[in-house]
Amino acid sequence: MVSRAAIVLLIGLVGMFYQGTQLPPSNNSDSSDDGVPVSPPRVRLRDGRYLAYREKGVPKDQAKHSIIIVHGFGSSKDMNFLAPQELIDELGIYILQYDRAGYGESDPNPKRSLKSEALDIEELADLLQIGSKFYLIGVLMGSYATWSCFNYTPNRQITSLKIYISKHMLAGVTMIAPVIKYQIYYL
Repeated sequence: MVSRAAIVLLIGLVGMFYQGTQLPPSNNSDSSDDGVPVSPPRVRLRDGRYLAYREKGVPKDQAKHSIIIVHGFGSSKDMNFLAPQELIDELGIYILQYDRAGYGESDPNPKRSLKSEALDIEELADLLQIGSKFYLIGVLMGSYATWSCFNYTPNRQITSLKIYISKHMLAGVTMIAPVIKYQIYYL
């Protein structure tokens, strides 16, 4: 007689197999009865992958400051980034949050590396035309993707204290991680 654990395991394996065969959502934004988009906007990269993104703040053509937020492990473009709307409007901030490759509703990148993360950020900024100067905020594990922009983006030039990335200039980079108190024991 087959035990309950074996049946549950078999059902779980079948479910995982089925989920692995499903294709990502199409780039078409279907609408519900209320006219609200069901799937987020996505851009197609040069290699054919799609990255999903979410825009907040003022329209990008009216923005004084553009910010790209890179989420961490176990998060997505839908993470909460708390900033009062009045402050965003007053400072003229455009915020772009996107799903990194393999997260949320973005396609996976089987060749993902530090370099590919930096190139994804650069290409996303180009495709969405966010302007020639922008800020990057890396949250938790997303900080390594922002750091990789310093090392792996082609055509960068270092002139005094300004770092140029291709056609874009980074206005600033912030990496956010929780404060942890380590106790170091010396012999």
